[in-house]
Amino acid sequence: MSSTVVDGGQRYNRSKLWQIGFFTLNNTATNIYLFLIMFLSYYAAGIAGLAVVLVSTLLGAARLFDGLIDPAIGYIIDRTETKFGKFRPIIVIGNIITAISVLLIFTTHLLPDGFRLIFIIFALVVHKIGYSLQTSVTKAGQTVLTNDPKQRPLYMAFDGVYNIILFTVGQFYVSNYLVGKYGDFTMGLFIELIAIVMILSTVFTFLAIIGISRKDKKEFYGLGEETVETKSFREYWHVIKGNRQLQLLTISASTGRLGMSLGGEAVVTVMIFGILIGNYGLSGTLGLITAIPGLLITFFVTWLARKTGSKKAYLAAVWVGLLSYLAFIPLFLFLDDPTVISLETIGFATILFILLRTFATGFGGAQSSLVVPMIADVSDYETAKSGRYVAGMFGTIFSFIDQFVTSLAPIIVGLVVAAAGYGDAFPTVTDALTPSLFTAVIILAFVLPAVLLLISATAMHFYKLDRKKMVEVQEVISEARAKSKISDEPAV
Repeated sequence: MSSTVVDGGQRYNRSKLWQIGFFTLNNTATNIYLFLIMFLSYYAAGIAGLAVVLVSTLLGAARLFDGLIDPAIGYIIDRTETKFGKFRPIIVIGNIITAISVLLIFTTHLLPDGFRLIFIIFALVVHKIGYSLQTSVTKAGQTVLTNDPKQRPLYMAFDGVYNIILFTVGQFYVSNYLVGKYGDFTMGLFIELIAIVMILSTVFTFLAIIGISRKDKKEFYGLGEETVETKSFREYWHVIKGNRQLQLLTISASTGRLGMSLGGEAVVTVMIFGILIGNYGLSGTLGLITAIPGLLITFFVTWLARKTGSKKAYLAAVWVGLLSYLAFIPLFLFLDDPTVISLETIGFATILFILLRTFATGFGGAQSSLVVPMIADVSDYETAKSGRYVAGMFGTIFSFIDQFVTSLAPIIVGLVVAAAGYGDAFPTVTDALTPSLFTAVIILAFVLPAVLLLISATAMHFYKLDRKKMVEVQEVISEARAKSKISDEPAV
């Protein structure tokens, strides 16, 4: 694939397949730290000695802080221009800061009791700064990588594959290997996990830099030399206020992500598999079993997005995920003994659980990957409308709302498990199933994700940037670039 391709009379900036695949690893480089932080509750409460509700509130506040600093990071991205490009320096700086912060976070237990809370708050602040710097580039960088409506959804295919491998293999590694090796969430477990995470994130970051290196140039930013400069936060505010599509996409994606975050919290996974079903190791094994079907779902949604547009594919995925979560509720309400869900004696309940789990996580989680190229669509929509290139700010405004909403996930989990009688320590694999704990699992794992996906689908219904509209947007940008080149030619 060449850099510029003519399709139906329209010229598109395209990337080679390997460039898209490599740059997508930037998201994997940050997601692997996200996977690690999912288990922070067990370190903070079990090793550092902090209270359950306090830890949940702290993690929620950290996500909220992440969102609050995102607009400033977006401003930095849009204003950055170096001989190494706009995006690559920020990727490197973000990854280094994130790595240092993780070392700080997981040494909190070495400090005297009176200093631990302050120190871990400081370490989490540093972590969120580094994490936000690197992850913000993932969204903004889509605008320079490709503007072809048929090629942009390929990000989802790569990201979906990487995430399935990361979270599936990661969960199996933790639940079947590390917990088996160390017996519980001990410091030895965290030391080994942290080392693996840091090494892999560094490798992924290096490959991502290679992927975007040929596109990280001013000629690919907005309208090139003719791009309207946005100089102040007040101007940014007017742009954001006037872009209805960004607002709808943000509401839809953030509510859907909150639902998926609740179901994916490490504590909720322990409650489902370790307590309700009675076999925590099944979570890792089942992840491996559903990996291939999950990949097929990712490829299907990507194909649908390339054929019909991102909006239609997004809506289809959300509705299937929503119905799958709802179907879990009668399964467990009418199942006398949830422990019959086992790979040793595979019956109807086991088969149904596996199918629902596959569809709920596969289709329900598809919108998280699909939304990234859709943010680039919204950015291009703004460029076509006003001539402004604000990819950094748009990506981080989206992250701001997204982090604000998803910051509620650990808080909600903490409050629900505390109401179930676990105010001093999180439920672990050694706890017995009680009626109150059963209710907590149903609410956190199935009811709330379904409700939030319904809100997500409703917001997306009013989103207007479908396949046809994005072709029009790219035509406007292409014409503006062409006029700019003509006007720059010297008179004869």
